[in-house]
Amino acid sequence: MVPLFVKMDWNIVGNNTRSSPVCYGEVKHQIFTIYEVVTVTGDVKGAGTDANVFVTLFGDFGVSPKVHLASKSRNAFEKNKTDVFRIKTQNIGPIKKLRIEHDNTGMSASWFLDRVVVTDMIRPHLRFYFPCNNWLSREEGDNLFVRDLLGSLNPMEVPKLNKYLVSVFTADMKGSGTDADVFLNIFGEHGDTGERRLDSDKDNFERGSEDKFTIEAPNLGRLRKITIGHNNRGSSAGWFLDKVVIDDMGNKEIYEFPVNRWFAMDEDDGKIQRDVLVGSMQPMGIIYNVQVMTGDIRGAGTNSKIHMVMHGSKGLKNSGKIFLEGGAFERALIDIFNVEICELISPLSRVTIGHDNGAVGAGWYCEKVVIYCPFTGIEQTFPCGMWLDEDEGDGLIERELYEMVSLRQKKHKKYPWSLWIWTSDIKGAGTDAQVFLQIYGEKGKSDEIKLENNSDSFEQGQIDKFMIEMPDMGRLLKLRIWHEKRNPFAGWHLAKVTLLKTLTMDKYSFECGRWLDINEDDNEIVRELPATGLFPDTFISVIKYRVTICTGNVSGSGTDASVFLNVIGDLGDTGERLMFMSKNNVNKFEKGNHDEFLIESVFLGQVRRVRVGHDGRGGGCGWYLDKVLVREEGQPESSATEFPCFRWLDRNEDDGQIIRELVPAGDGVRLFNVGYHIAIKTGSVNGASSDSKVFVKLYGEKGDTDKVILAVSDNDLRNYFETARTDIFTLDTYDIGKINRLLIGHTNEGLRAGWFLDSVQISVPVHGMQYMFPSHRWLCKDEADGKVEVEIYPSEVLEIEKLINYEITVVTGDIRSAGTNADVFCQIYGDEGKTEILALESRSNNFERGTTEIFKEDVFSLTAVDLGVLKKLRIRHDNSQASAGWFLDRVEIVDTKDDTTYFFPCKRWLAVDEDDCQLSRELVPVDEAFMKKGDEDEDDSEATLGLEQKAMSTTYTVRIKTGDKKYAGTDANVFMTLFGTKDDTGIITLKASKTHRNKFERGMIDEFTVEAVDLGPLRKLRIGHDNCGSAGWFLDWVEIDAQSVGQKLRFPCGRWLDKGEDDGAIVRDLFPNPLQTEFYTPFVPYEIKTFTSDVFGAGTDADVFIVLYGRDAVCTQQKSLCVNKRERRMYFERGAEDMFIVELEDVGDVIEKIRIGHDNRGVNPGWHLDRVEIRRLLRKGKGSETVIFPCERWLAKSEEDGETVRELQPSDIITEKLSRDGSLKVTEVEVEDALETHTYNVSVMTGDVSGSGTDANVFLTIYGDLGDTGERKLSKSETNSNKFERGSVDKFTIEAVDLGQVFKIKIRHDNSMVSPDWYLDQVEVFDLDTEEVYLFLCERWLSRKREDRLIERVFYVKVTDKYSHIHHDLILRSVTSSRYYTRLAVIPYHVSICTGPERDASTTSRAYVIIAGVNHAQTERLWLDLPDGRKGFQAGSLESFEAHGSDVGEIKKVELGHDGATPESCWLVDELAVAVPTKGVKYIFACKCWLAKDRGDGLTARVFNVLDAEAIAITQKVIYELTVVTGDVQNAGTDTKIFMSVFGANGSTEEMMLQKNEDRFERGQEDTFNMEIDDIAPLKKMRLRIDGSGSRPDWFLDKVTLKGWNEVYVFTYEEWLSRTRGPKRTVICEMPAVVDDEVMVELTTYIIQVKTSDISGAGTDANVWVIVFGENGDTGTLALKDSTKSNKFERKQVDMFRFPDILSLGDLSKVRVWHDNTGIAPGWHLEHIDVKDEFMDKTFRFPCDRWLSKKGDDGQIMRELACANNDYLDLNEKTKYEICVTTGDTDETKENAWIVLEGKKCRSKELVMENSSKKKRFLRGNVDRFEFSSKNVGDIAAICLGHTPKDGKKVKGEAYWHVEEVVVTEKELGNKYIFRCNALIPLSSKRDDCLTFECTKTVESFASKARSLVPVKYEIIIITGDEKGAGTDANVFITIYGSNGDSGSRQLRQRLRNLFERGQTDRFVVEMLDMGDLQRVRVEHDNSGLCPGWLLDRVEITNTANGVTTIFLCGKWLDTNRADGQIARVLYPKY
Repeated sequence: MVPLFVKMDWNIVGNNTRSSPVCYGEVKHQIFTIYEVVTVTGDVKGAGTDANVFVTLFGDFGVSPKVHLASKSRNAFEKNKTDVFRIKTQNIGPIKKLRIEHDNTGMSASWFLDRVVVTDMIRPHLRFYFPCNNWLSREEGDNLFVRDLLGSLNPMEVPKLNKYLVSVFTADMKGSGTDADVFLNIFGEHGDTGERRLDSDKDNFERGSEDKFTIEAPNLGRLRKITIGHNNRGSSAGWFLDKVVIDDMGNKEIYEFPVNRWFAMDEDDGKIQRDVLVGSMQPMGIIYNVQVMTGDIRGAGTNSKIHMVMHGSKGLKNSGKIFLEGGAFERALIDIFNVEICELISPLSRVTIGHDNGAVGAGWYCEKVVIYCPFTGIEQTFPCGMWLDEDEGDGLIERELYEMVSLRQKKHKKYPWSLWIWTSDIKGAGTDAQVFLQIYGEKGKSDEIKLENNSDSFEQGQIDKFMIEMPDMGRLLKLRIWHEKRNPFAGWHLAKVTLLKTLTMDKYSFECGRWLDINEDDNEIVRELPATGLFPDTFISVIKYRVTICTGNVSGSGTDASVFLNVIGDLGDTGERLMFMSKNNVNKFEKGNHDEFLIESVFLGQVRRVRVGHDGRGGGCGWYLDKVLVREEGQPESSATEFPCFRWLDRNEDDGQIIRELVPAGDGVRLFNVGYHIAIKTGSVNGASSDSKVFVKLYGEKGDTDKVILAVSDNDLRNYFETARTDIFTLDTYDIGKINRLLIGHTNEGLRAGWFLDSVQISVPVHGMQYMFPSHRWLCKDEADGKVEVEIYPSEVLEIEKLINYEITVVTGDIRSAGTNADVFCQIYGDEGKTEILALESRSNNFERGTTEIFKEDVFSLTAVDLGVLKKLRIRHDNSQASAGWFLDRVEIVDTKDDTTYFFPCKRWLAVDEDDCQLSRELVPVDEAFMKKGDEDEDDSEATLGLEQKAMSTTYTVRIKTGDKKYAGTDANVFMTLFGTKDDTGIITLKASKTHRNKFERGMIDEFTVEAVDLGPLRKLRIGHDNCGSAGWFLDWVEIDAQSVGQKLRFPCGRWLDKGEDDGAIVRDLFPNPLQTEFYTPFVPYEIKTFTSDVFGAGTDADVFIVLYGRDAVCTQQKSLCVNKRERRMYFERGAEDMFIVELEDVGDVIEKIRIGHDNRGVNPGWHLDRVEIRRLLRKGKGSETVIFPCERWLAKSEEDGETVRELQPSDIITEKLSRDGSLKVTEVEVEDALETHTYNVSVMTGDVSGSGTDANVFLTIYGDLGDTGERKLSKSETNSNKFERGSVDKFTIEAVDLGQVFKIKIRHDNSMVSPDWYLDQVEVFDLDTEEVYLFLCERWLSRKREDRLIERVFYVKVTDKYSHIHHDLILRSVTSSRYYTRLAVIPYHVSICTGPERDASTTSRAYVIIAGVNHAQTERLWLDLPDGRKGFQAGSLESFEAHGSDVGEIKKVELGHDGATPESCWLVDELAVAVPTKGVKYIFACKCWLAKDRGDGLTARVFNVLDAEAIAITQKVIYELTVVTGDVQNAGTDTKIFMSVFGANGSTEEMMLQKNEDRFERGQEDTFNMEIDDIAPLKKMRLRIDGSGSRPDWFLDKVTLKGWNEVYVFTYEEWLSRTRGPKRTVICEMPAVVDDEVMVELTTYIIQVKTSDISGAGTDANVWVIVFGENGDTGTLALKDSTKSNKFERKQVDMFRFPDILSLGDLSKVRVWHDNTGIAPGWHLEHIDVKDEFMDKTFRFPCDRWLSKKGDDGQIMRELACANNDYLDLNEKTKYEICVTTGDTDETKENAWIVLEGKKCRSKELVMENSSKKKRFLRGNVDRFEFSSKNVGDIAAICLGHTPKDGKKVKGEAYWHVEEVVVTEKELGNKYIFRCNALIPLSSKRDDCLTFECTKTVESFASKARSLVPVKYEIIIITGDEKGAGTDANVFITIYGSNGDSGSRQLRQRLRNLFERGQTDRFVVEMLDMGDLQRVRVEHDNSGLCPGWLLDRVEITNTANGVTTIFLCGKWLDTNRADGQIARVLYPKY
């Protein structure tokens, strides 16, 4: 069997899945098939090989992957040996050829292969023979170790190969010859030859020579291309190849491949391998960007030569072998290659990667390969994560890698262009400068392209060719080309540039013929060239623009920095040009200067914008720019476009920006600049920070920005890009639409230039969008792939508040000392809302008195929500600093969205000593000055009643969690604002924490209460502190619970609020995480008034609580009316009336009763309560309703009946309603049907067992259908002064409002006093008023030391016929019944998750999965909550869950995520497995990815495509409803472990444990729950076993019921399972299934006769056991104890054993017999065993004649014996088949049908199913039966169904027959084959128009199974993992399960050998009866020895009879301290 690295669907033979119909005429094959590959090694000397052997199959429908045929653990390919392998791959159709090869590793790699035979296991009659009879060797024969073999169905036929004569012409020039090995691969329409080394005896490839070679290969059809190259070995490897000519001898065609290029690392483009098309000189290459990542583990790097092959879809096309030259392949590095091949094969189906094993330390650990094809824009990731090393793992040095589809990315498409640069042929024309170019088209522009300048590029008179990639830009318009060197020798004379689009052959020419030189021509080193050639009519002229830059006349306004300018027009832009040569001033940019410059450029059309800035270098670099003027040269000055600025470009003035975009003045068209807020997070790895300059470029739908250096950050952290810090920058530029990608990088300057970029977040408030760009990589020359810039795509795009820009101009008046130094704040109000309070601040000195020329204007930009039309402005200052008084002239606000300006005139002082002394002014816009001012004043309505106020407002409980890390706490003052959709709370200072006096300490949760009116739903929260004291604070999260809304919101933060950490912010905006939002029923306010009586001592200081009850037992939680001691002292005084407003659950319109009481604490706890009044608002209309509850009784221990709790019923209801006329209408009604108070007598019986009495306080709650009593303390026994003593009965009286029918009680004690343990026998509740008795049988301990250690229990009423209706109604309402039967479409999903072993891999977040199927069907979010209340997934753990979700059909995708939203909640998931037992499939996803906000790609949820999973067929299960009835006898209940096995006609289940779940299996109880049971129906019997553990090991079982979909099975026992009770004294019982009163299995007596052989030492003293197997399961273990002979098992003796009352097994199949190897002479030679079934009166013989001895024979002491009776069946060649055909509901037919059976032996002939007019067949919904005699075809794998006219004539028009299902039964043995078709069969007279269906399900008969039971030796190979501590000292056991049953548990042992050590392979041979197809194995150990923990890698089991190997992968620990703590694993086969 093959360790196959093949992506799987789970459509495997015999699985219960729909297979797609296969049509012989059409290619509609099933997705996967299994092939058996048999290799025959020749019988010549040295024929065997120990290399790794691979096979590739080529079929009509595709090519299989390259499959590895043997693992190192097998001794395959030995001389004269036949090896059998099974491989699973996609169905490739009839096999045309096969490629077989080996990797040349190992000691003796040469292999002589005789032949290969390949069989399609689904259609075994398709057997293909591939003769070889040749060496695969580097040393022998023709030195080939890769061979293509042609196959045929006839073993005698030998197909001929085609011959290709290859002529290679080496050019006649110096150094053109090569000593390297040359390789050639020829590609044709039918595939390729594979890589062939061109080698003959003579010296090949010499200068000017022609070399001829003959290549034999299958016919390739028309040739398309060749790949030719060399391996760069030898002293002079460089080679100049002229051409290759190939003569196709078979097809008589000659092909020429012109090359004329160097193949050398140091010549031309450095390539040593090329793709060449037939007759082509034109470059047609498609470039693939290949990134190869070497793993980060010790010794991962290699010096070997790495090669790869890329395979197209279905593997039909491939790239040929590509050598990845020039890579480092060092540990943790990424090597990047641009591979050019002449074929578009993206998207790839797979990648082959390997090495030549040629260097010292050749082994290589490959992490992954990422391939991006710019042409399709698809980036694919191929994970590897394995060694390619002959000494590691499986020893492979080449692997097939499959794409992880979930990681596929669609990127920007780019097209290949060829670029030629012609340097002029004049003296000094060449340059050694770095050359750049940028190309403009109608649809946009390219990026700046850097042309790699080798030492000999751009030389005089030379043409340089480059391959470049550009996005689709439409027609090209112009090209800008420049170089960067301003030194004297950099000058360059460029003749022209040509561009050719290689796919469409569009050609463009760009003529230049000028110098790019600072000393020649016009001294420019930038040229713009218009396009000519393709569309000559659209030629655009080159013109000059005269640009005037006016520096302001302000102090210090000039600059020495380098100024650049970009002029942007409708037809493109000039690019950033350095303003170097001023035409009119020597000293540029001085104060008041007007500097003129000339820019030469292709005509720009209308000039729209100017981008101007400087580089910020030099001492006085700050610059005040007035304006820029732009005009075409030669035009008058009046035509110039003016771009006003009047702002600083200075880091220390204004807003600190040094680059501005300017728009024309005065034309009213305002530029809608958009602010892009870019937050850049530097990683927290060592050395992450960078000193280099960082630049970004954004690409959007409408265009892209320039490459912008990020010079000035908003949060001004001074030192940018420091480790673990976040820097925020604002880029103001034109609107580029939705951002689709981002380029970010750095200039690689400075000492520490390398930079680790964690992530980039871009917020665009104007669009309301936020983009997350994860990076998590180095941008460093010496790390990873050495890139310093990278393109990133957004991982998620979130919607944020849509904000727009407002520009505020504040004009200070021109009056003496008008300016202010105070802080100024404003707030803007509009129709749609208001802004927050905004501080007006910038980096300049603001609000200074206006100078004489102009007023002092301060301009601020702010972003805020769209306010609509502005209504008013509130502006104020805080009077801080000296001379705070301020004279404000006016404020102007521009709404940039629609360019509206609002004027707010003021002309008043804001000063304490001027005008009206106000510091705040409200201003209105002038054009609306006549607006009524009164509208703005908010009139306070007079105070309303408390209840009404409470109903209007919302109380928020705010919980704030401070992080649990060093210095997380803060002493600063924390404040918060809640923002709803309607309003906000304003700033709230969080002063008084309810939970801690010292707030906000590390790891603590502080609780606060906030009241607010009508905020609407909360959308965000702002929280911050004032930075006082030790201020830094790490905030984990904020939780807000709004009871009146019924939701709890979680706002995650997980960041510092600290000036010195993170991004330095101390105020943050937090948003709710929808995954953590909890919803519940909203609370409503109640006004509760208590009236304390006016009698002596009536008042109380105790804690008073209340519970309200509505109808149907709906009640509120218990609520204390006072919060603290102070309140308790104040309230409940004598004669007082106290009012409380509380929010409680809504109990509905009617309050049936209330319970009020107190805790009897305090000085005077006794309380005399007069009455309680409860008022609440009416649901409809205005008004309220008051309910009065009279009491007039004591609640006191020392008064009346000593009760401190009372239940009160309502007497009157008063309603106050506001009528329409405005008057208050009051009505009072008396409550008539109020519930009565009942008295309940409670008798508590303590059991009569040792230590059963208790001294603890006991509490009881009684539940009825109308409500409950609440918890009552059982304090005063009426019968005994000393309560709850052993054997005593204590009586108590409880008064309560009528409970209705009582159905359960809850009883507990508080575990106090000396001996609290209590054995409770029963409780009886007697209702005095109705005289009904309710009995509760308990018989349990309430103890912390005994049983399950619980001191609280719930008991249900004992069912009598009288109460059976309540029982079904109430108890089922309270005990949750099965979820499956409420909605039938819900099925179980078993999910297991492996967390990575890394230290920080764990998470405490809640995880979930969503499972998606076809047609967008998906489950709801299935939360995976850990059992036992454990929090979080630990590193290295394996957690398993059972979730229930809707059945989505065939699974397509699985989403795994968690609810953690903070950076802390990162989780590394190693593996995810999802099993669907009801479908019999399990998907394993190798994730190995982070789910984290700040790791990997920043996602906390990931969608896995099922194509990425390994699909494994597991046992299919059916869901049964199981009901277990425990008998109603004393002490019948148990807490022991109960195990169940079920036996059916189609097999048996393993033992399953029935979960106790605290209260199951108690006396008189029926427990119903669901079980997943193997699909083995119809069921025959059940076995139950108890293990006798627990404090109550005995159990009286009444009966068990199993309810399936259409059958109910009843199993009755009615007896004890106990070692000490009942007549049987047994812990195991078997029960026959009873269906509709019919017993499925009868009782019988088995007589077992054991004959010991007549040879020396045959007898044994050991103890012997047997298990007998038959049609109805097995007997279970029978101990052979009581023989007729006193001394058992002596030589030649027959011992007889009798076993009465055993359920008959029917016909027997086998016996398992073993002994325990004890005694002096345990070895035993057994002759045979006879088993007689007295009920059937039949004897079965089981011959043995073998030793059961550790020393003799094969050392086994367990044997399985087959029944000799089963050999009598004589299977003829002929047999009968019964065929049942079910016609569907749509199309019936009157015509004939035919069927062909395809069996594993052969095919049947066509069997015609005739349709006659007399006996009509194939009617809708009918089942038709036919019987045919036919040759026996063996197991039936498929059927062909046809539909033909009776008369055989041609068919006119279309007609179909709808076949639902076909069932074929072979009558001789009774095997059934079921085919679920559900297809339309077309009516056709052609035999080809049939449909083929695979077998859906096989039901093998007992007779068939029994016949196949022959002894077979199985080789079991156990491979232990290669990790520290992987080996085990424990004893290991294995159980193998196959289609014929199981092997029983076998210990794996060998004498004198240390087994199961790290990295070791252990072999065992075990003889068993043939298991059939292996289905699963169970491996376990007994946890003994010093180091029992074991890492099992895999198990391989070979059936030595047929050579088939099955592989079971594990890769998990069996260790109580690791993973999931299990020491047993069930493994399923990997096909």
